[in-house]
Amino acid sequence: MNLDYHLQRLIGRATCRLGSGARLMRTARIRNMRGDSDCIVIGDNSVIRGELLAFAHGGKIAIGSWCYVGEGSRIWSGLLVQIGDRVLIAHCVNIFDSLTHPLDPDERHRQIRGIFSRGHPRQINLDERSVRIDDDAWIGAGAFIMRGVHIGARAIVAAGSVVTKDVAADTVVAGNPARVVKSILESET
Repeated sequence: MNLDYHLQRLIGRATCRLGSGARLMRTARIRNMRGDSDCIVIGDNSVIRGELLAFAHGGKIAIGSWCYVGEGSRIWSGLLVQIGDRVLIAHCVNIFDSLTHPLDPDERHRQIRGIFSRGHPRQINLDERSVRIDDDAWIGAGAFIMRGVHIGARAIVAAGSVVTKDVAADTVVAGNPARVVKSILESET
């Protein structure tokens, strides 16, 4: 149970919306910089052990029912990270829908100085692109899912993979960058 979440909820500053039976475990960390509980929605019976962060300038995280987010995993959103039902996200996975910092070094330095002095800005362009993970996908430990990626239903991302392009349904990808290694349908026949 995440006491910090429950305390914030009691005093009227809930950081996320939890579905029926959903649980935030002791290691879960919810960081909702806008303070709008609709920015982070966790579906029924899902279990969160990792970190969910919605940036102040517009992030949204929507997690379906019966999902698992492992300890040490981070889902950071400046636009939208949408996760379907029955998705398993192993430990130490990173999912980002933006660059998180500007590419230009001078701009990046100004951004960091501003964050250090005033907190995260409510207006910023970090070239966000939505991430979507469809039903029954499995993301292996230590994988990175980068901005703009769509992972199809029942797809498997091998541990340690770096996913920079879409992954078709019913496929297994592995490597850096991730490449298709086999079809799940072929391996079952």
